[in-house]
Amino acid sequence: MRALWLVLILLLCETCVHAANFKLYLKDGTYQITREYTVEGDRVRYYATERGEWEEIPLSLVDLEKTKAEVKQHEDAVREETRAMAEEDKAEREAAREVRRVPVETGVYLVAGDKLEPLKQGESKVVNNKRRTVLARLSPVPLVSGKATLELDGPHSTNVTSNTLPEFYIRLTEEERFGMVRLHPHKNNRVVENLTIIPVSKEVVEEPEIVEVFRKQVGEALYKIWPAKPLEPGEYGVVEYTDGKMNLQIWDFTLR
Repeated sequence: MRALWLVLILLLCETCVHAANFKLYLKDGTYQITREYTVEGDRVRYYATERGEWEEIPLSLVDLEKTKAEVKQHEDAVREETRAMAEEDKAEREAAREVRRVPVETGVYLVAGDKLEPLKQGESKVVNNKRRTVLARLSPVPLVSGKATLELDGPHSTNVTSNTLPEFYIRLTEEERFGMVRLHPHKNNRVVENLTIIPVSKEVVEEPEIVEVFRKQVGEALYKIWPAKPLEPGEYGVVEYTDGKMNLQIWDFTLR
């Protein structure tokens, strides 16, 4: 339906190029409003819009160069507007196709050629004094003052890519902050971020190694994310979080 509408608009714009009124300039500085003219020998025959009839005038009195320049300027403007409308329609159709491509389930999807590979969400744990506590979303974790780390089990992710500029889609359950972090090995596990728990207040200072990324919103609560520069081999993760709430969620991956 939209494609048919665009065709009709394009045809209408093309018609406007030929049917719109313009000025037939005379050499004495005056002009006649017309929508069409022809040169016939030493005469110019034109349709006088104001009077609604065809009239003739000596060619020697008409400034054809100025008249042609105005007609061309008008035609170029109409064609540019038509081209812009066509490009906008194409962009909207491509954006809609991109949104339909991503599953409706929340999560992170790795772009692998023409396919999207869903990443399994990692189960992060707070490690403090050799104790491990699973980090539950929206549930406070009882922490003791001092240093701790947020870790994932195992030295490597089961999600693997060889693309140094991997692209991901992330579909959020609600508008949250998100980004990409680098993970570091620690005793056969991977550290997502270092934590400092402040005495008395129990405030948690989170210290992830943030990877600079580009972000593009492609739909409601749907974004595309990719590194600003090629990544080095190692362990990484796409993360979703709320500042100060200790609710970081991670979809980890290994770059080989």
